[in-house]
Amino acid sequence: MRSSRTFSPEFKCEAADLVLDRGYSVAQACEAMGVGKIAMQH
Repeated sequence: MRSSRTFSPEFKCEAADLVLDRGYSVAQACEAMGVGKIAMQH
C-alpha cells in the first residue's frame, strides 16, 4: 500500500523553479528535491 505525500505550495514552487529558471532536467530536479518522477508530475 502506498502512502500519499502532500507537498506545500512552497515546495512545488521550488521544484518548478529548478526546472524552469535554473535549467535542471526533471530527473535532476527530482533528485535535488528528494522525490520520484511521479511526484513531480502532480
